[in-house]
Amino acid sequence: MCSVSKPFLVPTYWSFLRSAPSALLAILGMIEVICNDRIGRKIRVKCNPDDTIADLKKLIAAQCGTRWEKIRIQKWYNTYKDHITLEDYEIKDGMGLELYYN
Repeated sequence: MCSVSKPFLVPTYWSFLRSAPSALLAILGMIEVICNDRIGRKIRVKCNPDDTIADLKKLIAAQCGTRWEKIRIQKWYNTYKDHITLEDYEIKDGMGLELYYN
């Protein structure tokens, strides 16, 4: 029977491969937004900063299966309007938003 006396060492470039998707998104200029609906579902959406809130709602609706008109996105008490871009609201990569169904 073979036993390993030394612990397996992970090469340092493997840590880069783990973070490669986020590095690739940064190169492409895309961001990832995390939407929490407070009933157990967190939806991760990859989009561009120049997309509007309506575009973000359509991407969320494609993942969760509801109509995009029934989705309301907000942060605390600020409800986001459909015609304004994510860049204008200063929504950054990895930011969490609240997702409500009307």
